[in-house]
Amino acid sequence: MKKNNVFSISAQLDEEFGPEGSATRAAALNQAWEEYNAQVLLDARKKAGLTQQQLAERIGADKSYISRVERGLTIPTVPIFYRIAAAMGLRVILHD
Repeated sequence: MKKNNVFSISAQLDEEFGPEGSATRAAALNQAWEEYNAQVLLDARKKAGLTQQQLAERIGADKSYISRVERGLTIPTVPIFYRIAAAMGLRVILHD
């Protein structure tokens, strides 16, 4: 992996998660995106000055649901994601 003090991130990813295109690599990438999105929602809720309970009430859900979403254990459906965003005063803008 290291050669002449140069570190290959591609080699490290291959070693840890399997080669690109493999099922294990795809699963790891999917898990990383889920955790990233969960963190984005957590940060947005805090920035909006809302508690989990307040956000849950705004979307008609339980506090435990919001907790699971923010920990990456539950992935909201697209309609619920839009409701969460709107409840925090945000808009979702799609780009190509």
